[in-house]
Amino acid sequence: MEFSVVRPRAALTVSQLNTYVKALLEGDKCLAGVTVEGEISDFKRHYATGHLYFSLKDESARVRCVMFRSDASRLSFSPENGVRVAVTGRATVYEAGGDYQLSVRSMRVAGEGALALMIEQLKKKLAAEGLFDPSRKRDLPRFPKRIGVVTSASGAAFHDITNVLSRRFPLCEIVLCPASVQGPSCPAENVAALRRLNALSDIDLIIIGRGGGSAEDLMGYNNETLVREVAASRVPVVSAVGHEIDWSLCDLAADLRAPTPSAAAEICSPDIDDLKLWVDNMSVTAYNLALTAVTRRLDLQNAAAVRLRACSPSAVLDNRKNE
Repeated sequence: MEFSVVRPRAALTVSQLNTYVKALLEGDKCLAGVTVEGEISDFKRHYATGHLYFSLKDESARVRCVMFRSDASRLSFSPENGVRVAVTGRATVYEAGGDYQLSVRSMRVAGEGALALMIEQLKKKLAAEGLFDPSRKRDLPRFPKRIGVVTSASGAAFHDITNVLSRRFPLCEIVLCPASVQGPSCPAENVAALRRLNALSDIDLIIIGRGGGSAEDLMGYNNETLVREVAASRVPVVSAVGHEIDWSLCDLAADLRAPTPSAAAEICSPDIDDLKLWVDNMSVTAYNLALTAVTRRLDLQNAAAVRLRACSPSAVLDNRKNE
């Protein structure tokens, strides 16, 4: 009977094993750009480096994740425990500890309420900086000569604004600076329009807004850069985004919020019919005051004339003759 001799393989070091596993895992193309959805837990922000460390979990498992500062700086919201997110990244191995993790490149809020969460977090951040403080709000000019309008040139909002202003206060000039009211280009175009209007020395106030729409349609007016631009405006800004039930962060940053574009035009302008009535009333009042003043002067003059006649030499002599 012949026996075969099985020679044992040489033992690997721990470092060699981890290096081999790292090469296998990180060499798998399926794991080079994988998207994983789960709930954030064990969240930590390393303030010295700006890196984010957390775990993603579901009902029965969890995986560690890291998001480096260069990627974390592009997030549109602040991650926190309990938030359901979808992350995209690649599987990596930390050789020193023998742990595998996801190196996250991008992250977005998943599930219902994603937009609401991002808006609420941004609202808290800007409120903490004082951008919404009532003390920052300015009074609107009573008789504006030129009103800047930032909205779509072809939208119903601009049509409503011009109709109201031409009816109420035709002496006012409207300066339209057109911008998209939804979509990816909306925030940047509105920021540029606000800056152009603020560069004009004779603009008295600005109306920014659009008609109603879905929450997604109005998201441009919750953009951080645009909200900051509204707050930094040289002249007062009236925000009229959507219908009466709609609210945006631009509304909070503006000097005044109007429920609709038409209402914004009414708030920003006096009614010329009321002004005419006021002028007529003031004219009557001025006439009556002048008439009263003249009459009083005439009465004083007549009284003085009577006293002068009583003191005249002829009057004195007549009185002595009658004594």
